[in-house]
This record gives sequence, C-alpha cells and structure tokens, in this order.
Amino acid sequence: MIGSELDAAGVHDPALRAAYRRCRTINAEHGKTFFLATRLLAPEQRPAVHALYGFARRADDILDDFDPSVGMQERGEQLQRLATQLFNRLVAGCDDDGDPALTAVVHCARRYDIPWELFDDFLASMRMDLTVTDYPSRAALDRYMYGSAEVIGLQLLPVLGTVGPPEEAAPYAAALGKAFQLTNFLRDIDEDLARGRVYLPADELAAHGVDRDVLQWCSANRRTDTNVRRALVEQHAINRRSYDYAARGIALLRPRSRPCVAAALTLYSQILDCVEAIDFEVFSHRATVGTGRRIRVGAAGLVRALRARRTDHGG
Repeated sequence: MIGSELDAAGVHDPALRAAYRRCRTINAEHGKTFFLATRLLAPEQRPAVHALYGFARRADDILDDFDPSVGMQERGEQLQRLATQLFNRLVAGCDDDGDPALTAVVHCARRYDIPWELFDDFLASMRMDLTVTDYPSRAALDRYMYGSAEVIGLQLLPVLGTVGPPEEAAPYAAALGKAFQLTNFLRDIDEDLARGRVYLPADELAAHGVDRDVLQWCSANRRTDTNVRRALVEQHAINRRSYDYAARGIALLRPRSRPCVAAALTLYSQILDCVEAIDFEVFSHRATVGTGRRIRVGAAGLVRALRARRTDHGG
C-alpha cells in the first residue's frame, strides 16, 4: 500500500522512499486517529502528511520522553541540533545526513513550498516546553499554541489544497490545529501534570478556585473535585467553539481533502463528548473514541472521499 502511495506521489528514489516509509510507520503507531483520517486523502497526498507528522513527533519525543536520566539541558541541546539540521538542509541546502524524519520533511517542504518560518515557529514553541510549566492567561497559552498547533494546520494546507486563495483558508486551518491541541490538553491533564506542566490558563482556573495544588490533589486522589469540574466545563465550552469556527473552513479546501479533515474534526471533537460522558473524571479515566466509532466515521468518510476524487481534478 505504501509503495503505491509513493508511486502516486512521484517518489522513486530508494532512500527517499525508505524515509517516507519510516514516517508512515511513526504515524500509524502513535497517531491512530490522525492516521485513520489520512487514509481518506488521495494516495499522492498521504506521504507528505506522514512526513510532517514524523518530524513533529520527533521533536515531541525529545521533550516528553520520561527517561529521568535525560535532563532539560540535554533535551534542549537535542532540540537545537534538530533545528540546526533542518535549517541546514532546508534553507542552506546542505547534504543529506541520513536522518529519515528530516529527509522526508525536507522533500515535502520543498515540493509544497512550506516555508522554514513555520518549522521555526514550531520549534520555538517546543523550546518553551523546556522551561515554561504554566500559562498565566489565554493570551500566553495562545502564543504557545500558535507554534505548537496552529502552524501544523498551516503546514498541511498546501498539501490539502484550496479552492480559492490559501490565505482565506489559513485562519480556519490554524484554528483546527489549535482545537485539536486544546482537546489533548483537556484529556491529558493528569499526564501533563506528571511532566510538571499545566496547559490551561491559570487566570481562568483561578476564577473557579483552582490552582496547581488543587490539580495535584485531584491527581493524587484520582478524582475531579467540584471546582475543577466547573473549570473544565468552561474549558470544554471554549474548545467546542473552536471546532465550530474551524468547521467553517472545510468548504474552502479542495473537495478531495474535505472528507479527511471532516473525519478528523469529527473524531477529535468526539473526544470532548467522551470527556463529558465521564463527567470530567479525567484524573481516573482516559477519554477515548472507541474503535467501532472510528471505523464507522472512517468508512463513511471513505465513501465521500472516493466520490470526491472522481470529480476533483484541480491542480
């Protein structure tokens, strides 16, 4: 299957094909919901999406590996080496260093004219995770999420294609990336606390009498107290509105890309349904969309995707 995708994408060099295969494997192993959605794209689009995911995952793994023997200084050095390697390859045109994640993402960036600045902004937010553990306000969190989430949507936009000027679709693509990440922040509060981080605005939590100590109490006792529940209900509503806004941009994408993005939006937003269904008990349960539901959404999306590919012959 991957061979036919690479053929469709015009990727024939053996080393480059191996690099894209590696990125696809990373996506399949670590991004199950996202990987399912990519199956709805046209075959020639999929390798680029896998490459972008593979690079983002590479940076994320540097930061979130639980190995206690690796300190923040060493992680920072690893992240800086990754940034330097990408800059040297993508901007300075240096020779291939044999890193599969970089080989694929550089090829993808050049093919789709994805600017270095989007990768630079992403890496800048990743560096924030080395030292920043709390966000005092929504504005501060938004600054982080621009680089960590919004630019991912902007990187994907040239691969997905648009029916009009890309700049018209860009705000919605960015908003969808942010919506996905906000969902992760709600679902993964306990996991993030274990890493010493809180990805919810401190002032909005404080309005409900919640601070880090209260969240730590909930984690230690495996339950969500009343004040935290009220705070999470508010964050849940904010996240819902972000999906509502992002959904308006699907019609601006090329028809063949719409089923993929619609499926991803549906599945990720249903994680919010799961959070609500467990009454915000995110310290003792992980909110997940069941396999059966993912398959049903994917199957319906595949029918729409196949129909769209027959009629969408744009460049």
